[in-house]
Amino acid sequence: MTSETTPDTEIALACGQQRALVSPWGAALRRYYLLEGNGSETDIVWGYAGGARKKGGQGDVLIPFPGRVAAGRYAFDGRQLQLEQNDKEGPNAIHGFVRSLPWTTHEVDSNSVAFEVRLDAESYAPRGYPFSLAVRVAYRVDTQGLTCSFAVRNVGHEAAPVGVGFHPYFTVGTALVDEAEARIPASGYLEFNDRLAPTGKVLDANGTEWDFRECRRIGNLRFNHCYVGLERDADGMATASLQHQDTGRRIDVVMDRSFSAIVVYTGDAIVDAPRRALAIEPMTCATDAFNHPEWGLKRLQPDETFTGRYRVMHRLL
Repeated sequence: MTSETTPDTEIALACGQQRALVSPWGAALRRYYLLEGNGSETDIVWGYAGGARKKGGQGDVLIPFPGRVAAGRYAFDGRQLQLEQNDKEGPNAIHGFVRSLPWTTHEVDSNSVAFEVRLDAESYAPRGYPFSLAVRVAYRVDTQGLTCSFAVRNVGHEAAPVGVGFHPYFTVGTALVDEAEARIPASGYLEFNDRLAPTGKVLDANGTEWDFRECRRIGNLRFNHCYVGLERDADGMATASLQHQDTGRRIDVVMDRSFSAIVVYTGDAIVDAPRRALAIEPMTCATDAFNHPEWGLKRLQPDETFTGRYRVMHRLL
């Protein structure tokens, strides 16, 4: 942490036509775009510059829990714990602690950077998380696209519950996401109640309007879904996609085995910019996994490190 780090602090990365804008404030991915030969910019990740311009969680890092924890309550190793109920949609906890913290910056290069932050049990026990973590998030832009990697180490003396998530929004140049097509490589999704907390049921997507295992038009569907049961290729990678035939663009979000869930959100509640882009959120566990550890919650032992990465690739159809 440095005294100069503010919500407006940003670092530019470049490789060829690719440009990324990241910030040590929350280790956020603020923009990812192509700089065209005529000087115009083609957004891949719908984003922002300047801390005050963020909308709807754009580019946030979600640690130690992505998504919601119902009523902010959970039990771990016999302890009943209460998180802050900071969700505007209801009395839940949402998206962890690190997205509004200044991180330290390391290993800055023209096309890569790493950020680090630490959560200490003494500080976070009153907020319902009495565990100590050292967290590292790195971004790299190269000829393969943009890669985001994470490493979470348990620096405490007892096991800790850990989930990791990311909140990028993607665009293929359509005015609304309704016009685009999506592919979500998942066989099921969580049932939510009216406060957007899971009921505990996993619903089968097969043959329903929420089955997007084959690429198809989004239309007027209102996504705010946590998908599970990810389908993977021979290398263990799961790939979600957004594309549009008329613009001729396709974005692939390729996730390694550390990710077991994907939240998909059409941004209907974003003030002044609803349905502008599609959030495809890689998550190592499903929403409310603190209460349903079978949904991918990582039980991180002392001195153990949990790692993973996802990649964003843009190509022409």
